Amino acid sequence: MIAKHGGDGVGNEGELQPFTAEVIRVLKEIPSGYVVTYGQIARIAGSPRAARQVVRILHSMSRKYKLPWHRVVNAKGEIAVPDEESREVQRMLLEQEGILFTEDGRVDLKQFDKKKQT
Repeated sequence: MIAKHGGDGVGNEGELQPFTAEVIRVLKEIPSGYVVTYGQIARIAGSPRAARQVVRILHSMSRKYKLPWHRVVNAKGEIAVPDEESREVQRMLLEQEGILFTEDGRVDLKQFDKKKQT
């Protein structure tokens, strides 16, 4: 199912694939003070098994589309970016928005999950 979305989310003529465009739309709607998981974004965007594609879209398009990448965590509420510097930046940005972390470094998804608030 993920393969139909294309590797980088961009079609042959430079236009965004429908799934990629929908992921970008969903990401832009995450308000300050909330987090969403990769899997939730994939489900909302219409492809529930495409969480890894969401990761690729965030990685390749966050800067270009000014996406709030820091508001996306894994299903356990953990920051999942690979390098330590980016993890620290993400945590700092989330804390500035009022997101609290548990002692083991997770976000309490019951408290800060946008999908559960709507």
